[in-house]
Amino acid sequence: MKILIAEDEQVTLLTLEQCLKTEGYDVITAQDGREALNKLENELPDLILTDIMMPFTSGLELIGILKSSAKSGIPIIVLSAIDEESTVMQAFRLGADDFVTKPFHPRELLLRVKRFLQLHSPVNS
Repeated sequence: MKILIAEDEQVTLLTLEQCLKTEGYDVITAQDGREALNKLENELPDLILTDIMMPFTSGLELIGILKSSAKSGIPIIVLSAIDEESTVMQAFRLGADDFVTKPFHPRELLLRVKRFLQLHSPVNS
């Protein structure tokens, strides 16, 4: 299973990448939303983890673009320190599947990732 991480905080990006690779996932990383969109031109991940506040293209813009494209079925989990209700609601309205507030516990995030991948696997579709 392949996961794209769009995260501009280097420490968080590396932590997520290591955590997911340890669990056997194939991980693609992007340090901003524009890089994530570029990588999505050639990659088809099974799940996307994205921050909201990123340079060039925000996580909210990324969600909006993806959910209005041919890749609209890819589940998206938002990871953000912004936990204002309006931001959370906007992410869900745009098509986010889940929202995890930073700081988060890696084991909880792994459980959410596993759950979404099981729900959206071709066997369950």
